[in-house]
Amino acid sequence: MKKANAEKGPKLSWKGLRNLVQLYTYIKPYRVQFALGLLFLMLSSLSNLAFPKLIGDLVNGAQVEDISAAIGATATLLVIILIAQSVFSYFRVVLFVNVAERSLAALRQDVYKHLIQLPMSFFSQKRVGELNSRISADVTVLQDTFTTTLAEFLRQMIIIIGGIALLSITSGKLTLFMLAILPPIMIVAVIFGKFIRKYSKTVQDEVAQSNTIVEETLQGIQSVKAYANEWFEVDRYKTKTDKVADIAVKGGKYRAAFSAFVILGIFGAIIAVFWRGALLIGEGQLQSGDLISFMLYSVFIGGSIGGLADIYARLQKAVGATEELLKIIEEPKEPELSVTSAVYPDPVKGKIRFDNLQFAYPSRPDQQVLNNLSLTINRGEQVAIIGPSGSGKTTITNLLLRFYEPTSGVLFFDEKPASAYNLTALRSQMALVPQDILLFGGTIRENIAYGKPGASDAEIRAAAEQANAHEFIAAFTEGYDTLVGERGIQLSGGQRQRIAIARAVLKDPAILILDEATSALDSASEKLVQDALDKLMQNRTSIVIAHRLSTIKNADQIVVLKDGNIVEIGNHADLMEREEGLYKSYRNMQVVG
Repeated sequence: MKKANAEKGPKLSWKGLRNLVQLYTYIKPYRVQFALGLLFLMLSSLSNLAFPKLIGDLVNGAQVEDISAAIGATATLLVIILIAQSVFSYFRVVLFVNVAERSLAALRQDVYKHLIQLPMSFFSQKRVGELNSRISADVTVLQDTFTTTLAEFLRQMIIIIGGIALLSITSGKLTLFMLAILPPIMIVAVIFGKFIRKYSKTVQDEVAQSNTIVEETLQGIQSVKAYANEWFEVDRYKTKTDKVADIAVKGGKYRAAFSAFVILGIFGAIIAVFWRGALLIGEGQLQSGDLISFMLYSVFIGGSIGGLADIYARLQKAVGATEELLKIIEEPKEPELSVTSAVYPDPVKGKIRFDNLQFAYPSRPDQQVLNNLSLTINRGEQVAIIGPSGSGKTTITNLLLRFYEPTSGVLFFDEKPASAYNLTALRSQMALVPQDILLFGGTIRENIAYGKPGASDAEIRAAAEQANAHEFIAAFTEGYDTLVGERGIQLSGGQRQRIAIARAVLKDPAILILDEATSALDSASEKLVQDALDKLMQNRTSIVIAHRLSTIKNADQIVVLKDGNIVEIGNHADLMEREEGLYKSYRNMQVVG
């Protein structure tokens, strides 16, 4: 079982920030709303800076002769600013959320659109969970960045710069005293906090590894129970979670020490500033209200400086998420993966020719799978391909569907190179019925119609009847509207297979590829499925990869592969006449691969 590796957080760099800024191009269609949001953010932050000053004036107003007038005017101004700040904050949040959600929806759509157009070589090297995380978790991180992180950064910078300026106006001497003691404490607090966050990341990584154990165990629960390894998995999970607890307890001690430092350092600094301010009041150089304003500004500034560390951490996560998304977006797509009409400019009639094809998978470039393979399949022929596991049978289907391109040699359709066809148009004229059928989690009707989106009910029923599927579908209470469950779990293997055949019937392909379509079925299901396949193969070019040789006896050609080479070719009668032929030996065993 694969063990999750702890990932180190990405470092902020100019390149990383440029990548992040690149994603802000998705905001461009909403730039007016975004600009208004920034305006309301600035107004909200500036009104926030007015509060300490007005509260100090409120206290100072109590020391003048006309107390009621002084306090009343200041209190009225405070209420007005409070209402204004509430209005500014409301519109800021509404505008930023609207811009962020619209922009991120466009980003998600672009990433998904690009992802689904990537070649099979990309998917063969990636895990589905990882790719799903890119679209969901990584975009969620950017959602936080777009909606709050930028706003918080600007707000805190306004408070820090504006606050220090107002501190200097309030009392230059006290400002110098505060700057002498508070920044060093804040710097130590930030460094300490960064260490704690790094330690917390270690805890998160360990928790992720424990979650991987749960995920893999539940996905493979059949194997776990078959091997009676329940207690082995329990012990494995217990060991990992105990380790998480030990690390978390140690982290708790660090957090406790950090809290103690904050209390001693930050509050000690506040007491020192109050002490110095009291001396200045005694010397007549400062008023009581000004000292209160000064302390409130100091708290505002200190909180903003401390908050910058959190913003830095969020930007780190955003940069990491951006890098991963851009890696997907920068992956080269399959060529010409689009078609706008059901009428193809180059209809395929069904003749196929392999001309000295060689192929090795990109992940294993040194391991040749096909060696100078040459083969001609005429229009309407049924060709069976057999051979042991690893001989290259499924690779041929991958090349036919152009999931991969040959390392050398040329694949022809109707004597035209495969590369001369529009990729979508070419695949739209082929149908694949594999052994492991994937049905989508909707209804039977939707799964059959996947072969021809927009097909009528009559067409869907006709396809189901030809696939020997209508009878069992009609037996369901909901009929064609029956939900098949995730991956078709509500249906038997034979039922899934016949729905897949109905899907292929509806597509009406020129070329049909059957990849071990009956090898996992019982005898009763195999008879029904094979009958449906026989009807489907009529009058169309069919390539059949088979384990059970009894299903290919009537094939026009039988191709025997071994180690990527064609070692025998001919019909059943020709191959059975050979004294020491490989097909004959397989036939005696009745199964291969």
